[in-house]
Amino acid sequence: MAGSSFGDAFTITTFGESHGDAVGVIVDGVTPGVDIDEAYIQIQMDRRKPGQSSVTSPRKEYDIVHILSGVYEGKTTGTPLFMMMHNHDMRSEAYTDIQHSFRPGHADYTYLKKYGIRDHRGSGRASGRETAGRVAAGAVARKLLERRGVSIAAYTLEIGGIRCDTFDEQEIERNAVRACDPLAAVAMVQRIEALAAAGNSCGGIVECRIRGVAAGIGEPVFDKIDAELAKAMLSIGAIKGIEFGAGFDAARMLGSEHNDQMDAAGFLTNHSGGIIGGISTGEEIIFRVAVKPTSSISLPQQTVRVDGEAQSISTVGRHDPCICPRIVPVVEAMACLVLEDQFKRQAALHDQ
Repeated sequence: MAGSSFGDAFTITTFGESHGDAVGVIVDGVTPGVDIDEAYIQIQMDRRKPGQSSVTSPRKEYDIVHILSGVYEGKTTGTPLFMMMHNHDMRSEAYTDIQHSFRPGHADYTYLKKYGIRDHRGSGRASGRETAGRVAAGAVARKLLERRGVSIAAYTLEIGGIRCDTFDEQEIERNAVRACDPLAAVAMVQRIEALAAAGNSCGGIVECRIRGVAAGIGEPVFDKIDAELAKAMLSIGAIKGIEFGAGFDAARMLGSEHNDQMDAAGFLTNHSGGIIGGISTGEEIIFRVAVKPTSSISLPQQTVRVDGEAQSISTVGRHDPCICPRIVPVVEAMACLVLEDQFKRQAALHDQ
C-alpha cells in the first residue's frame, strides 16, 4: 500500500493488519557486521505490547519477534532485514456490529472513501497494531545509534490535564504510564481508570530527549531534521501536534528571550530544542507531541451507516483508555529511525 514506507538512506516498510495473520517490517540500509539478535529487539517489543497494566488494552499479544532475513550468525548482513510478529488474540466478532458503520474518531470513513473497501476488524491497517513493525525497526536503528553514542528517551509528560512537576529518568519504566514524575504517575493512573470506568478516554503529551548528536547533523530546507522528526511523529495515528524546544511558547517570547546566545563554552540556553536551520546544534534535541484521546469509547455517539442512515453507536472491544503509555516506545522508535537515516545521509555527503 502506498505510504507504508519511510526513510531515505535507512528505510522501512511495515505490513500487516490488526486482525491479520501477522504484522512486521522490512528494513533496508542496515550497516553490516553489527551484533544484534531477537532478544535485543524483544526488549522494545515488550514495552509496546498490549496487556501491560490496568491502563492498557487487555488484548494478549506477546509480539514475539522473528528475524527471517538480514542477520547471519548474530550479525547484520547489510541486506534487507525482515521481521515478523504473529497475531494471536484477535476477537473479530466484536466488530461485526460496526462493519457497516463509521466510528467517530476512527479512519473508517476515510479509508472507505479512498480505497472503496476497508477491513473493519480492529481498524485493519489503521490500527495502532501497525506500530509493532515500527518498534522492531526502531530497535535496529537504536542499536546502530548506540555505536554513535546517541541515546533517545521518551516519557509521558501529561495525561488528562495532570502534568509532571519533576523529572526523574529512572522513574519512567517504574510506573504504568511511563511518567517522569512518580507522584504525577499515581494521579494519572487514577484519572485513566476513572475515565475507563465511565466509558471514556483521555489524551496527553509525550516528551522526547535525544542526546549525543553532534552539531552539523541534518539537511537544509525541505529535509530539516526537525521536519523529518515532525513527519515521523505525525505519521503515528494518535499524534495530532508537535513542538520543539520552547515550541508554541516561542510565539509569546521576544527575540531577545528566545535566541540561544553563546559564549566560549557553547549555547547558554536551548530554546531551539537543539536544532537551528534544520541542523543539530550539539545541544539536547527536545520535542513534545500531543496525543489525542483514544477514539474507541463505549459512550453512545452519533454517526451514520455506510448507506447514510443515522444511528447511535458505542464501541465495544479491548482498547487503551489512554494511548500515552504504549506510544512512548513508538515515539522513541520513530526518532531512532530519523536519526539513523540522517547520520547515513551525512556520511554519504562526505563520501562524495
